Amino acid sequence: MTKVTYLDHSGFAVTTPEAVMVFDYYKDPDRKLEKVLREAPDQDVVFFVSHHHPDHFNTSIFELAQDRRRTYVLSNDIFSRLVPQTGLSVAWMSPGDTIEQVPGVKKVEAFRSTDAGVAYAVTLPDGKVVFHAGDLNDWHWGEVSTLSEARDAEAHFTRIVNRVAEEYPRMYIAMFPVDARIGEGFARGASIFLFRIKVDNFFPMHFWGEPQKACDFKEYIPEGCGTVCHCLDRPGMDVSLE
Repeated sequence: MTKVTYLDHSGFAVTTPEAVMVFDYYKDPDRKLEKVLREAPDQDVVFFVSHHHPDHFNTSIFELAQDRRRTYVLSNDIFSRLVPQTGLSVAWMSPGDTIEQVPGVKKVEAFRSTDAGVAYAVTLPDGKVVFHAGDLNDWHWGEVSTLSEARDAEAHFTRIVNRVAEEYPRMYIAMFPVDARIGEGFARGASIFLFRIKVDNFFPMHFWGEPQKACDFKEYIPEGCGTVCHCLDRPGMDVSLE
């Protein structure tokens, strides 16, 4: 059994029998992570940070779960001066890096983003793959971007997604931006991702004040792909997966 808990913005806690994986902790207004950790007293805790943007990286993560064995997987664009120099197990990752020494998981691979930092593909001990996109998306901005800029952005994004798909054609969980600020094409990046990669459970994120888009996105899932879109549109919501 796996449980996915929405913390806020792009932050999730994913609880498996072996680990509690915390992705892009920014804030937790419902204090749900405390409950998640209490309910999983025997699991290792792994904090993943995709990049340095303050809506994805909060230095308070270094003060959380101090009574547990903790590992921090951090993008190399995070300033090392912000990370405690002693007492922590830290793995730094750049695009293309793979590590296999993280407690509670089998492998972590970092992919290039279309913005800062990396996206993470985490292989669990049972072989299932959990993907957190960070700020990987088809970023072009409605009427602001020119047609040429939009084409270039999509081509760059698609090249990265194709690279991910070569390594991971199927994923158990994918957490991916669905950002209404982009405009009417807000779901295009996620749709491209789902067209190329078989995802069992899709979790929209990065709502920026318009969480209803998490539910709206169900209308944009490619027909016949079999993906379940989970609408966790309020901090503290969770869902259990088989």
